[in-house]
Amino acid sequence: MKKIMTISLLIFFSMGNLPAQKNILEKSEDQVKMFNAQQRFFAGDFQGALNIYSDVLKGKPNDASLTFHIAECYFELGQYEQALENAEKARSIDPKANENIPLLLGKLYQRNVKFEEALTEFANYKIVVAADAKKIKESDVDYYIAQVNTAKDMMTKPVDVKIDNMGDLINSEYDDKGPSITADGKMLIFNSRRPGKSTKLDLEGDKKYFEDIYVSRWDSVNKLWSTAELITGSINTEGHDACTSISPDGKQIFIYKNDIESESRGGDIYFSRLGSSGKWGAPQSMGKPINTTYWEGGACISPDGKTLYFVSERPGGIGHSDIYMVNKKSRTEWDVPVNIGDVVNTTEDEGGIFLAPDGKSLFFSSKGHNSMGGYDIFKTVFDKGLWSTPQNLGYPINSINNDVSFTISIDAQTGYFSSDRKGGLGERDIYKVDLTNYPVLEKEMKLKVVNLGPAMAILRGDIFNATDGNAMEAELFIYDAEGKQVGNTSSNSGSGEYFITLEANKTYQVKINMPGYKPIDEKVEVKAAKEGATTVVKHYLLYKEK
Repeated sequence: MKKIMTISLLIFFSMGNLPAQKNILEKSEDQVKMFNAQQRFFAGDFQGALNIYSDVLKGKPNDASLTFHIAECYFELGQYEQALENAEKARSIDPKANENIPLLLGKLYQRNVKFEEALTEFANYKIVVAADAKKIKESDVDYYIAQVNTAKDMMTKPVDVKIDNMGDLINSEYDDKGPSITADGKMLIFNSRRPGKSTKLDLEGDKKYFEDIYVSRWDSVNKLWSTAELITGSINTEGHDACTSISPDGKQIFIYKNDIESESRGGDIYFSRLGSSGKWGAPQSMGKPINTTYWEGGACISPDGKTLYFVSERPGGIGHSDIYMVNKKSRTEWDVPVNIGDVVNTTEDEGGIFLAPDGKSLFFSSKGHNSMGGYDIFKTVFDKGLWSTPQNLGYPINSINNDVSFTISIDAQTGYFSSDRKGGLGERDIYKVDLTNYPVLEKEMKLKVVNLGPAMAILRGDIFNATDGNAMEAELFIYDAEGKQVGNTSSNSGSGEYFITLEANKTYQVKINMPGYKPIDEKVEVKAAKEGATTVVKHYLLYKEK
């Protein structure tokens, strides 16, 4: 893009536009540098712009406008202390040097939990540009004011949770994000920009290490997570590789990749399956109709494997990136994706999606709704064909920083998310949250006096042909004591494995009707475990009919 812009300017100046060419040539060296810095800033090269502005500042140490531009660069780079220092300095030199000084100061005070100061600066900005309604709208100042008021309210009534940084066994001094956990709570995967598969830097991007996928496993003896390691198999490459979720059974992960050889303008969703060797296979594109020529990001799958939720920037959405859902038609085909609607999606960005083991509670991150600041984590529930109004998970799970990628254990007692809040080991860290006194799967997320709600359990096993011992693909239908179907799933054709999450402390009727084989119709009791995830293993042999 930068090369194209430079070439375009050269062509423009060489085509006889002599007055414009003369004006450029008559500019001082500092003016040319300032022009170049602005171009870099608008192109997203904030570090490059900062370097140029800082060089010019050496000869003009008391230039308020220049100091403000430096503050803008630091803000975009996430270096908020330096941004605040320069923004306050610019105002002290000349408060009228740039009309956006109070707007930037308001956002910086907001990030420093100085809410009254932030509201004052936002009000000042609205006074400065009062005659220009378009500027007020485009600046999103009212959006920031709403965030501050939401944060003030939520911080006065925190939810009853305990949050811990997962420490240096998981986190690093680099960017760590996107945790996802299997239903049995034994495997945690996440993304990190520490030196890993590739020790090269993304020189065309933000000059940081490329992203890799890491895995940690739960040590049930010592009650801790193992030191994170690069995930095994053919997944991580020399470029960016990011997991977006792991399936509840731990057999499949969804990956975001930007393949430069594809038609995609921004990236696609891929999947990888765990092989019998314990290594992950090479990522395969989800293909159409899930992937398009537009950006497709995070994805997660329902516990029964029949519905996929994903994030896309395809045309026709409500905001920049929206959440979509798509149902499976067959083992290899998906139906037409459907936008889940404006109850959930906003004109802001949505992402960081996770479907809970109950198969109906969707957690996601958004800058819209009643956010405290940046991205907040929300919950919506699919019931009777409709999505509920999203609920903010509250403070201190959410903060005035960016809080994303919330995932929970099957017993809903522990959650994990990533955040760039203060006090971490690096840029973003992964945090664990104790949900014992905060039932996030309940309708109002409040403890009930008598019934604390159903515990979830895993029913898993294998289905084999009784004659030759080969794995079989078969569909299981699950019914409750009243005869109502509460779920169904299919076994894998290659391994014979099946997996489904159900409510614990119940007895179910499992039915398998495979053409040419004797039907299976038997009761299975699912009792909740005293500790950890409840897993009931049940294998089935299918006998041919005579």
